[in-house]
Amino acid sequence: MKTKFSSQADADLLAEVRAIADEEGRHFQAVLQEALTEWVERKKGAAPRPEVVAHLKATISRNRDLYQHLAK
Repeated sequence: MKTKFSSQADADLLAEVRAIADEEGRHFQAVLQEALTEWVERKKGAAPRPEVVAHLKATISRNRDLYQHLAK
């Protein structure tokens, strides 16, 4: 369920959010919802899914030599 609320923000920041929404062909509210969701997840310290971490570790292990060569 969505709840209406009222707030204030920097005019330039809101203009940037509106521009992003326009560029992506999305509603301002959808972009704002996405931004708030990502911010909350980041603040809560949301961790990646365990299967993603396992895949990353396996990839690093399997391609260690390549990664070291590319880092030079």
